[in-house]
Amino acid sequence: MKTLNPILILLVMFLVAKNSKMDGKITKNITIDSLGACQGITCQNGRYFLYGDREVGVMREYKLEKDSLSYQHKEYRFTVKGENIIKHPTGIACHEGLPTFIGNSVRQNEAGTLWKAVINCINWDGFLKTGTLDGNLLRTIDDDACIQGVRPEYVKYKGKWYVATADYGNKANEVRLMDPQALAKATKTSQKGVVVQKFTCSPWVQNLHFIANKGILVLIQNQVEGRKWRLTFLDLQQSITTGHEAVLSVIDTDKPDEMEGFTFTGQASKGIAVSSSRKNNVSFMDFKFGG
Repeated sequence: MKTLNPILILLVMFLVAKNSKMDGKITKNITIDSLGACQGITCQNGRYFLYGDREVGVMREYKLEKDSLSYQHKEYRFTVKGENIIKHPTGIACHEGLPTFIGNSVRQNEAGTLWKAVINCINWDGFLKTGTLDGNLLRTIDDDACIQGVRPEYVKYKGKWYVATADYGNKANEVRLMDPQALAKATKTSQKGVVVQKFTCSPWVQNLHFIANKGILVLIQNQVEGRKWRLTFLDLQQSITTGHEAVLSVIDTDKPDEMEGFTFTGQASKGIAVSSSRKNNVSFMDFKFGG
């Protein structure tokens, strides 16, 4: 379960109360190898996991040490009996006491206009113990409710935790909230009782990050298709109420590559973003709130 530094919580409260502009800048770039094209980052109880699409879908564990990530010599492969099950991991929804879900967006044609989205329910603790999905892949769910792609992340709405996901393209994009228990038993997301809330959102969403306890959902985006970084901070409850994203602040950077993932570090106003580039694919960011 994700926790926030108290100073960061105060900054977020100020943003919500004053509708202040939030600024962010990249302070350092580093290169993390052996991930293929990095597809995201998640922090679970102080452990940082980066995942990508090497020759097989892969996840590696890191420790935050000042302004760098130190590899902990722990690699996890999304395989069963050596077969590549999650080739293109696109989001990890992990929360204590709830099912763990990992997205997999599969390109169906060369032009990239047709996609198949799959959500995998896994035994997270078993996966971390054995390093593969052997015996740890619980269910594969067809995300046929999506428009393009899948990127699961746990969010809290009206006191209950849901699995949120979002579309990538530039037409009819949505953020959808799914009941995790119903999702864990489903064969497809269009089944009754799986999707419980949704709202429209802006395009090119690569991943999601939820700021716990304050109801802020961060859309991790590109400014244009596959290029240039954007972070959009939303009031989740207001977005659901209105049926459309309720934007608190937008941060654009001039970094030209494809942003894939982001997480706050738990330190006051500091975050880590990742891209699919082979070099300088991990960036440390500082944030500040203006009037």
